Amino acid sequence: MTQQLSTGVVHLTERTPVVTGPEMLASLVPPPQFDDATFESYRADPAYPSQEEGKDKLIRFAGRGEPAKKVGFFRRAPKEEPMKPGVYLDGGFGVGKTHLLASIYHALPARRKYFGSFIEYTALVGALGYKNTVDLLRGADLLCIDEFELDDPGDTMVMTRLLGELVASGTKLAATSNTPPNALGEGRFAAQDFLREIHAMSESFQTLRIDGVDYRQRAIDGSAVVLGAADYQQAIARAAASGAASDDDFSEVIRHLAQVHPSRYIRLIDGLSLVGLREVRVLTDQSEALRFVAFVDRVYDAQLPIAATGVALDAVFADEMLAGGYRKKYLRAISRLNALTHSLPDAA
Repeated sequence: MTQQLSTGVVHLTERTPVVTGPEMLASLVPPPQFDDATFESYRADPAYPSQEEGKDKLIRFAGRGEPAKKVGFFRRAPKEEPMKPGVYLDGGFGVGKTHLLASIYHALPARRKYFGSFIEYTALVGALGYKNTVDLLRGADLLCIDEFELDDPGDTMVMTRLLGELVASGTKLAATSNTPPNALGEGRFAAQDFLREIHAMSESFQTLRIDGVDYRQRAIDGSAVVLGAADYQQAIARAAASGAASDDDFSEVIRHLAQVHPSRYIRLIDGLSLVGLREVRVLTDQSEALRFVAFVDRVYDAQLPIAATGVALDAVFADEMLAGGYRKKYLRAISRLNALTHSLPDAA
C-alpha cells in the first residue's frame, strides 16, 4: 500500500519498505508522467525523420493503423509488411522512447497488459520465482519493458527465457534500450546484442531506430543545480510545509541503498514531494553507482525535484566509470539528474 501523504521532513535512511509479489505485479503500469501519453501527443522532431517513421509503425503495431486505401481498378495498394509480435526501440536518451512505449500500452485494446522497467520484471522473478512469474504473466496481451539491460548475463537470460515463453503463448512485446547520442554505431550494436540474446526469438522482433536530441537538455544548460547550505535548508523547509520532503546525507543514502532491494526503491520515496541530498560526493565504487542509478530511475519516474549540496550531480560518477561498460546507464542517470535539479522550484 502507498503511504499517506504527510507534511514535514523525513529521512530515507529510516525507511525499510517491504513489497509483496502481488503488489509488484499491480504496479506494472506506466510512470505517472506518462499516464496520458498518446501517439498524438508525441512531438516528433522533423530534423530526425526516424521519430515520425517509428511512431507510424508503432501505431500499426498497436492496431491503430488506417485501413489500406483503394487506388483504382487496375492498380493495387502497396502491400505493407506485416508487423512482428515484438518491437524493439533502439536509440539515445530523451528522444521519446518511453513516451512511445507508454503510447503502445494505452492504445492497444487489451484486457491484460503490463508496463515496467527491466529491473521491475527481474525483481518480480526474484520475489515470486520463475515458474510463478510465468504463470502470472502467461495470457497477457502485451508486455512493455523499458530500459532493457544487457549488462547482467544472468538477469538477461532469465528475462529472454521468460519472454520466449510469453511470445509462444501469444503475448505481444515492446522493449526499449538506451544509446548515448555520441556513441557511433553503438546503438545498432546494442540492438544486435539484444537480438542475439533472445536466440530463436530474434525473428519475432522488429528493431526501430529512434534518433534525436535529449529533450531534457533542450531547455537547460546541461549542468545540475548545486545549492549552498542556506538555500538547501530553505528548499527543504518550503517543500516540507506543504508535503513531505526527505533530507539525508548522500553517503548515508548510498549505504542504505545497499540494504534495500532495488525493487523496493520506489517505496523509499512514497509520499514525497522533494528529495534532499546533502554533501554529494563522487562515486568510485561500481556497485554503489549502479544502485544509485536504479534509485534515480525511480525518483525520475515519480518526477520528484532534487535539492542537493556538494558535488554537482552531473559529476557524481567517476570518469573511469563513464568510460566503462556501464556508460549508457550513467549518462542516462546524469540526464535525469540534471532535469530533476532544474525542476526544483526557484532553481537557479
